[in-house]
Amino acid sequence: MKKYLPSSLLAFLFFLLLPLLTIGQRGAAESPLNGQWKGPLKVPGGSLNIFITIVPLSNGTFYAALDVPQQKVSRMPVQVTVAGSDVSFSIQQAGSSFAGKLSSNGKQLQGTWKQPGLTSPLLLEKSAAAPAVSFQGSSKPTGPYQQHSVTIPNRAGKLKLSATYTVPNGPGPFPAVVLVSDAGPHTRDVTVEGYRMFGTLADYLSRRGFAVLRYDDRGTGKSTGHYAAATTADLATDAQAALNWLRLQPRVTRSQVGMIGHGEGANVALLTAAHSKGPDFVVSLAGYGLQGVEVLRRQQGEIMRLIGATPTQVAAALKLHNEMVNIIRQTPNNDLARAKVGVLLRRNNTDIDYTMVKARANQLTSPWYRYFLDFDPTRTLPQVKCPVLVLNGLADLQVGASKNLPLLKRGLRANRRVASQKLPGVNHWFQPDPSEWTIVDGQRQPTFSPRALVTIQEWLAATCKVEKAPSPAGSPVLAKGSAR
Repeated sequence: MKKYLPSSLLAFLFFLLLPLLTIGQRGAAESPLNGQWKGPLKVPGGSLNIFITIVPLSNGTFYAALDVPQQKVSRMPVQVTVAGSDVSFSIQQAGSSFAGKLSSNGKQLQGTWKQPGLTSPLLLEKSAAAPAVSFQGSSKPTGPYQQHSVTIPNRAGKLKLSATYTVPNGPGPFPAVVLVSDAGPHTRDVTVEGYRMFGTLADYLSRRGFAVLRYDDRGTGKSTGHYAAATTADLATDAQAALNWLRLQPRVTRSQVGMIGHGEGANVALLTAAHSKGPDFVVSLAGYGLQGVEVLRRQQGEIMRLIGATPTQVAAALKLHNEMVNIIRQTPNNDLARAKVGVLLRRNNTDIDYTMVKARANQLTSPWYRYFLDFDPTRTLPQVKCPVLVLNGLADLQVGASKNLPLLKRGLRANRRVASQKLPGVNHWFQPDPSEWTIVDGQRQPTFSPRALVTIQEWLAATCKVEKAPSPAGSPVLAKGSAR
């Protein structure tokens, strides 16, 4: 009997919002697929805007993710397969696939989208790149600061991180921060649907007297290494290497070098802060307080309910989730664990494609996934002695503020230098409500929450005792008290 749960486009969700690494057959930095692809998918009663982001990795594979903003779906893993001009996508969690051809000019993918109960033609067009905040060059003044492209060695991980270093004009020294990204391989600007989260944050802070370092995650962009084999603890060594490099810069105040982490990056920053050579301060953006296995379970259940799944469907999906977790925990041999997970997936969905089963089984038994299941982000918090700012958005569907922020505060209760806020209307990517987005050429463009930016900057200025400066040219002037 078929047990698949097809509610609208994305009914049967396994750990929906976790941006796991998915690999393709071939890939290269110069691949014409590099970038974001978007197009309208016709469904009964209307259409859904589909976004596929593809990032070639340095090991010749791809990271790809699906976004469906109308259904509040973000960073769903996509497997990419390329054979000449033939391109196919497999989205196992959604039971969906796409097969098409790349146009001769490399700007269109024309093909067919398939999912349970729907087969529809789909034209995906490559989005025009939004103006980048960073540039590739040795040094260049940009407004009141300079940008440098640098390479950072991580001797512990035997790899090199490619990064952008922005430093205010003037002799300094300046307080400085390292930006640490969320789960999944991200390039230094952390680009999602044309929104450059870290590029925007670096620009904002560097205009206000802070040196900022942001880097391509290992195995992504121009950084070496292999992301798929890394655990949260491995990623902490990358952040520490970036911190060490920043402390050696001549125009940086060595006693005022901190980290701003987003999502898993916030937990990486806090993990690093538990050690003696860690950051001098930490800003946690959407950090996890729950244990990893509970984070995954809640994400799946909450998003399924959001898109209209019935209580019976939610219960069945969570039951399957628990069964797969038990298999992974009880079967240390990866080959055997993959086989058992594959049998379970096929038993619960007789129509599932073998390639999708294989890709999903590989994801669920990866080093990162195994580590994250038992990762307790509060375990080391009592050792964090530096100042900490904890921010969580009330519109965050991935990391619920009501569940995660209290746990982080409780873990940090011995630290007298902790501040925290819940930000109304702010989502996981620290964007405000779409009604507050900037209008460009008549279209609303996603933007970093102005309230969050002011909150971060004012806390950093107070922590580092930086004299408040007037709003720089070219940046928005915000009303006094708007961060409160």
